[in-house]
Amino acid sequence: MGNGTSLNRQGVLEGVTGYHWLVVIIASCGWLFDCMDQRIFVLARESALTELLGSNEAAQAMIKQYLGYATTSMILGWATGGIIFGMMSDRVGRVKTMVVTLLIYSGFTGLSGTAQSWIDFTIYRFLVGLGVGGMFGAATTLVAESVPGKFRSMALGSLQALSATGNIIGSTVSFWIRPGEENLLFDFSGWRVLFFVGILPALLVIPIVTVLKEPQAWLDARKEAKEGGTHKNIGSPTELFRSPRWRKNTIVGLCLGVAGMIGLWGIGFFSPELISTALAGESQQVIDEVRAKATALQDVGAFIGMLIFTFLATFVGRRLAFLLAFIGCLTVTMFVFNSLDSATDAYWMLPMMGAVQLAVFAGYSIYFPELYPTRLRGTGVGFCYNTVRYLAAPAPILLGYLSTSFGFRNAAIMMCGIYVLGMVALIWAPETKGKDLPED
Repeated sequence: MGNGTSLNRQGVLEGVTGYHWLVVIIASCGWLFDCMDQRIFVLARESALTELLGSNEAAQAMIKQYLGYATTSMILGWATGGIIFGMMSDRVGRVKTMVVTLLIYSGFTGLSGTAQSWIDFTIYRFLVGLGVGGMFGAATTLVAESVPGKFRSMALGSLQALSATGNIIGSTVSFWIRPGEENLLFDFSGWRVLFFVGILPALLVIPIVTVLKEPQAWLDARKEAKEGGTHKNIGSPTELFRSPRWRKNTIVGLCLGVAGMIGLWGIGFFSPELISTALAGESQQVIDEVRAKATALQDVGAFIGMLIFTFLATFVGRRLAFLLAFIGCLTVTMFVFNSLDSATDAYWMLPMMGAVQLAVFAGYSIYFPELYPTRLRGTGVGFCYNTVRYLAAPAPILLGYLSTSFGFRNAAIMMCGIYVLGMVALIWAPETKGKDLPED
C-alpha cells in the first residue's frame, strides 16, 4: 500500500487503465517469448550441430566454427529484421508488425528442429533472427504510444526486464528436455523437441489480434501524412539523418547502443568461458554445473538491474541513469574478469555483472522511442537497437584475437573501454524525462 501511495503521489499511475496494463502485458510477452527462443538456441545449438555434422571427423573437429556460423547468422538476421520491420511498423502498424514477427520467430524456431544439415539449420537461424529483431521495435513503440506519458518509462522498463524471465524460462525448459538426449520423443533428439517447444509462443497471436489496437498517435500521423502528401516519408531511414534534430538523436542512440551491445556480446556473454578459466583444475562435470547455476544467477541479476534502471529513469532522469549504468558496466566488468577465481566467486560476481550490463538495455527500451516522432519511431528504434549488431558481430572475434597476445582476462578488461563511448555520447543526449513524445 505504501508503494502504491508513493507512486500515485508522483502521478506515475495517474490515468492508467486496464487496457494500458493489457498492452504492457501482451507486448512484454511478445518480447519475453522472443528471448526464450533465443535461450533455447544457445542451449541447443551445440547438440544440434554435433548431430547434423554426423560422423565427419574433420567437421566435428571444427564444431566451434560451425557454432559461430549459426550464431553470427542469427545476429545478422536480428539486425536486418530490426531495420526492415522497424520501417514496416511505421508504415502498416505496430500491432500488425508484432503479429508478423511473432509468427516468423516462433515458426522458424520450430523448423530449426527439422533441420537435416548445418546449412539449413544456419539458414533457419537467420530467419529466426529477422523476427527477433523486428519484435523489439514493434513492441516498444506500441507501448510508448499507448500508455500515459508518466507511466511510459515504467512500462517500457518492465517490458525489457521481463526479457530476463524469458531467458530463465528457456533454461528451465532445457532442464526437463535435455538437448543432448537421444530418442527423447517419437525418436526425436532432445534438441529437436526443444526447438518444437519454441513454436508455442505463436499462440500469443490470439490476444494480440483480439485485444490490441493501433495507437491513436500512429493513426493520426498516418492520416496527416496522407493528407499532406508526405506518406512516403513515413518509416524512411533517410529521414533519420535529414533533419539535424533526428540526426543528432540517431548518432547518440547508435553510440549508446554499440557500447552496451559490444559490452554484452563481446565480453559479458563469455562468462561461461571465464568460469572454465577460473576452474581449470576441476572436472568437466563440476565446470558444467557451476556454469549452469552461475549463468542462471546472472539472468536474475539482469532482471534486478533492469528494474533498478527503470526506477532511476522514472524518478531521476534518463541521462543520469545511463551514466550510472555505464560506470557500473566499466568498473564491475573489469573487476569480475580480473578477480573471479572460484565457484563461490561466480555465484555472487556474475549476478552483479548481469545487473549492470543489462541495465542499459532497459534504457534502450525506455529512451529510444522517446527520441523520434511517430512517423519515424519504429524505424528509429529498430535502427538504433539493431544496426549496432552489425558492429557488435566482430567483437567476439576481436576478443579471441586479443586473447592470443594478452590473455583472455586481460583482453576482456581491455575491451571494457567501449563503455566510455556510451558515457561520452551522453554529453549530447537530450533529457526526455517528463516530456511528451516528440513530433515534427
